[in-house]
Amino acid sequence: MVAPVAPDVMVRQVDRLGSDLRALAAPVTEQVRSALGAGPAWPAARAVYLTGAGDSYHASLAAAMAFETIAGVACHPASARSFADYAAPALPLRPGPGIVVAASASGRTPQAIAALAAARAQGIATMAVTCHGDTPLTDEADTSIVVELAGLERSPGIRTFQATLLALLTTAVELAGLRLTGAVGGPAEDAGIGRLADHVERTAQASKEACRWIAELTAAAPTTILLGGGPSLGVARFGAAKLVEAAGVPALAQDLDEWWHVERRALPADMPVFVIAPPGRSSGRCRQVAAAARRLGRQVIAVADGRDADIARHAHAVLPVQASVREELSPVLYHVFAGYLAAFTAQRRGRQAFDGDPPGLPGTLEQFG
Repeated sequence: MVAPVAPDVMVRQVDRLGSDLRALAAPVTEQVRSALGAGPAWPAARAVYLTGAGDSYHASLAAAMAFETIAGVACHPASARSFADYAAPALPLRPGPGIVVAASASGRTPQAIAALAAARAQGIATMAVTCHGDTPLTDEADTSIVVELAGLERSPGIRTFQATLLALLTTAVELAGLRLTGAVGGPAEDAGIGRLADHVERTAQASKEACRWIAELTAAAPTTILLGGGPSLGVARFGAAKLVEAAGVPALAQDLDEWWHVERRALPADMPVFVIAPPGRSSGRCRQVAAAARRLGRQVIAVADGRDADIARHAHAVLPVQASVREELSPVLYHVFAGYLAAFTAQRRGRQAFDGDPPGLPGTLEQFG
């Protein structure tokens, strides 16, 4: 059983995101370069398999586009147990060498450890991404990226989600340079991940108070849904997870078009619908979905560039992101609202995070036998 956590802990975690990014970008880059240069696996890689459980899986979904479009390799995100049970046995049948990257903030998630073990059993190179070194996850991996967070409090993952995103996105950017020049630390595309720290802080400031009153909607609603496409689907799943963990809200995440095919019919008609809408390939679809949801009577909240008037006219409220950034890196900015929203929703519902776990509940699914 996980002990309850007060909402103000989550608020503090969001408040620290900008300073974390500013402090960690350079050391994470150095670790990534060391990992990419540790052997022949990365230069030869034709595919990357990203895996994890919970927030780590959501970060894998959010980072996949960067590996595809920046690094130019096929990328396959999967939940850790699904990867271990289904994808790993098929790896020898796939063309070309691949690398498996498993993320777990604690370094002790059984599913992530099992995913690495399954990959190693097939002779596939592996890398761990974690916030704690000398753990079962790092022991199982060929190489590791350890993103250490100073003063980390026990909480639903917020700082750890950003740390995982940073490690994965930096790996994609540095892999692009390696593939371009054949050398680690070559002139990779300047993605400027570290320079997003100021924008993260400004986005947090702009969304904090808005999340306080939007939490009135999510606290009262019987269900909430978050929608996104591409990397934003990972952000939507992260946001839904925070609402569940912190406030006990039955929150769901869905792909934009899948919502139209199925969940648009769900009741109540006025449920909150969050549309994660960065500039990019799905931006036009986001506007169409926001317009359709509003016409159906939903309470539409857009997480969007503060200057995006096209989607703002279809939304009841906008959680403004304070910078324009390429879609591959947008999760770094577009997830910021989620921790605030979950914390303030929990406050309005009089709950603490993890209140939903009954006494005596085992810590892992494996303990049920």
